Amino acid sequence: MNKITYRLLDAQREFLEIPHDYSIDVAVYQGGYGSGKTFCGSLLGILLCLKYPGIRGLVGAKTYTLVRDTTLKQYFEHLDNMGFIEGKDYEWSASLQTLTFKNKSEILFKHFDEPNQLKSLNLGFVEIEEMSEVPYETFKMLLSRMRQKRREEWKNFQYRIFGHTNPEMERGWIYKTFIENPLANYRLITAPTTQNIFLPEGFCDELKKLYDEEYYRICVLAESGHYTSGLVVKDFTNKNIADIKYQPELDMYITCDFNVDPMCWEIAHKTDDKVFYFDEIAMENTTTSKACDEVFRRYPNHRGKLIINGDASGDNRSCTSEYTNYVIMKKKFIEYGYDVEIRIKPFNPPIKNRIMAFNSKIHRADGEIGLFVSPKCEKLLYNIYNLKYIEGSSRIDIPSFQQIKQSKEKKFLMHPLDAASYLVDYYWPISL
Repeated sequence: MNKITYRLLDAQREFLEIPHDYSIDVAVYQGGYGSGKTFCGSLLGILLCLKYPGIRGLVGAKTYTLVRDTTLKQYFEHLDNMGFIEGKDYEWSASLQTLTFKNKSEILFKHFDEPNQLKSLNLGFVEIEEMSEVPYETFKMLLSRMRQKRREEWKNFQYRIFGHTNPEMERGWIYKTFIENPLANYRLITAPTTQNIFLPEGFCDELKKLYDEEYYRICVLAESGHYTSGLVVKDFTNKNIADIKYQPELDMYITCDFNVDPMCWEIAHKTDDKVFYFDEIAMENTTTSKACDEVFRRYPNHRGKLIINGDASGDNRSCTSEYTNYVIMKKKFIEYGYDVEIRIKPFNPPIKNRIMAFNSKIHRADGEIGLFVSPKCEKLLYNIYNLKYIEGSSRIDIPSFQQIKQSKEKKFLMHPLDAASYLVDYYWPISL
C-alpha cells in the first residue's frame, strides 16, 4: 500500500466529514458535471472499509451498467493509486460482484432495480450512484438495512448512507428530503463544476457555449431547478398554503375521483369566491364504501351539510354493483347521520377547462388568491409541484406502469388534482 495525498475540494471535504454525533449520517453530494461526485463517493467507501475492519457496504445504482461503468471503475482507480494489489490486499469476485479487503471488510456492488432482493442485508454503509434516479421507496428500504452489528474496536462509528447526483430537474424526493424538510442528520452538499480547480482550463467555458442558460445553471452550477417549467398548475406559491382548520358547523365539500387504486377525494370548505382544501382521502386498493368509512372516522360529529362533488362518471353503474358511486356515498353518509347533498355536472368538461379553472383560482389576474391548500393534503401538493405536460405538447405526462412500478408515489399523479379540479370547475367554471 502506497502513501498517497489527495487534494480535496471544499465540497468533497464537507461530504467526507460528519458534523454531528447522530448514529446515522445521511448525505447527498449534489454536483454539476465533472464536480468530483463519484470520485468522492468511492473514496469514502474505501476509507470506511479501511477504518472499520469487517464492515459491510453496498454500492448501487438504478442499473448495474451504471455501477459497473462508473462507480466500480472509480473504486479500482483509487485502489491502484493507493498501491493495493489484487490477490494480496483485496479480492474481487466477478461472479459475486464483491470486493473483499484483507481486513475482512467487503463491498457489494448491485443494481437497485429489484430492491426486494436487498431486504436480507445488514449493512454498515450504503453508497448510491445518481441518487435522484433511485425511487424514494428504495432509499427508505436501504435506510432500514443500516444495522450491521457494531464491533467493539470500531471507535466513534456512525452508520452512513450517502449518494451523489446531478440536481433534479423537478421537485422530487431529494428536494423534499434534503432541502424542504431535512432531518438534523441529513446533509446536502452542493458542488458546482466551476469550483473544481483540477478540470482542464476552459472546461466550464465550453459547457457554457454548449448548454442553454437553464441547463447550464442546473447541470454545471449545481443549482436546484425552478421546478415550474412545464407544470400543469401555474403560479402556486407559499401564499396558497395555509393551516386550515376544519369547522364542524360549516358545509363540508367532498370532491371525488373514483379510481380504485388509488381512490382520491379532496375535502374542503368554501365561500362564495374561495375554496379551502383542508384534508384528503388517498387510499390504495379500496372501495367507495371504505372511503366513506374513513371520512366518518375522521369527522364523526360534523354538523354542517355534507356536499359531494366530483367525477360525473361516478354516476354510472359499474359491472360490480347495482348502485352508482354517488348512490353508495349518499346511502352510507345518511346512515352515518350526515345531511347529504350531491352536486355533479351531467358530464365532465374537457380537462383543459378544469385545469384553467383551477389555475385561475390559485392566482387571478387582479392578484386575488382564491384557492388554499393545507399541508395535510400531501398528495394534492405532490401533484401541484410535479404534474407536468409532455414537452412540446398540451398533453399531461401521465406516468406509465413501469414508472409507477419503480416509484410507487407516481401512482398518485393526476387523481388528486382531478378530484380537486372537479369542485372548482363546478362552482367557478371557465368557458373556452
